[in-house]
Amino acid sequence: MATSSVIIPQNLMILILAFIAFAAIVIIAIQWRKVREVQNNVLLLEKEIELRKISLVEKDLESKRLMETTIPLPKEQQEKLAKIRKDTKNIMQRIGYLHSEISERLARLEAQTEFRKLEEMLKDIEKKEKEMDKILKRVRD
Repeated sequence: MATSSVIIPQNLMILILAFIAFAAIVIIAIQWRKVREVQNNVLLLEKEIELRKISLVEKDLESKRLMETTIPLPKEQQEKLAKIRKDTKNIMQRIGYLHSEISERLARLEAQTEFRKLEEMLKDIEKKEKEMDKILKRVRD
């Protein structure tokens, strides 16, 4: 009674298991890194929100303090302060715009980089598929 069964040498089996374990560790490490990056982004956003809240409270306190000031200022000083406030408001708007523009440009740059990486990967896969097709064609012939 002859049965044909594939016997894998002990060393080869250990090597295969080691490779699988290594691949699993690499995948886990990559996922762990992504989770940490997301957590850091969340913490950063929370800090940003906290700073904005503090800024709003400070502005509110400042405006209340200015309203409570009972010392009347001469018209010229009032106009000067109004101009300063207007200039500050314009500068803050430009700062907000620049922050938004930078964020959008970074997002675009990241997307373009990811797109190029994926295109390169696709080209590599297509090249390897062609090579495999040639090899399989030679084997069949």
